[in-house]
Amino acid sequence: MTKWGRPYALRTAELLPVLLDQVEAGTGGESVWRELETMLCVEGETLVPGSLAALPRLVALARRETQALEMAGAIVRSAMSDGQGERMFVESPDAIAELRELVDRRLRTRPADYLWGFRTLLAIEGQFHWSAALGDFSDDFYTVDCPHCGLDTTIAIGGYGNYSARRDWEAGDVDRRDLRPASVAELDGTGRWMYDLAVRDAQDRLAEGITYLMGRAECPRCASVFRMGDEYAAANLPPSVFCSDRAIRDRSTCR
Repeated sequence: MTKWGRPYALRTAELLPVLLDQVEAGTGGESVWRELETMLCVEGETLVPGSLAALPRLVALARRETQALEMAGAIVRSAMSDGQGERMFVESPDAIAELRELVDRRLRTRPADYLWGFRTLLAIEGQFHWSAALGDFSDDFYTVDCPHCGLDTTIAIGGYGNYSARRDWEAGDVDRRDLRPASVAELDGTGRWMYDLAVRDAQDRLAEGITYLMGRAECPRCASVFRMGDEYAAANLPPSVFCSDRAIRDRSTCR
């Protein structure tokens, strides 16, 4: 028997199965989908009681309903931030596997919202830190600590340039140093998987940005050189790290 959660209550426990029944039967209009979205994944970020239990039904609906695919993706991307990532993989492995296939199939069509699917696949693969942070590299900024001197270093990738810098809140990014992108041969693990996926789907800017993200930066204070991807991943892995099958095989970002 599906458990829909505790006190949030009664309304979720009673109404959620009814709404899912309606959309499965094809009798739920846009108002029903909006209600489900509000109930299951508030603003695409916060899970509520019942979200994980609803995931298999949403994935089954996602075979024909775009709204269900997007909702299932939002639940997966939010699961680790709510501390429910491990439960999701353990309790719904078949649904996760099918969701992976459905999202990958959508990416192959090169949709306008490609980054949404890319980030969803990252979450499915257990790479929640990249799923939450990755942009389209039009004007991305990341912050990492220099592993040698501890400087809070700004990393810019995109239209404003590709550089490391020290951020001054009055003068802007100062002491800029050009980033050193990784060559394709140097990419490995998750970085290579991300790059190959972007290349497969002709996402040239995304692929190029990944080579910078997984490349090297020079600290503007001590001039030491370090791999940005390693430092960012180490600092942003969720407190309770759960690794999917792919991430377990990829020791470079799952520690």
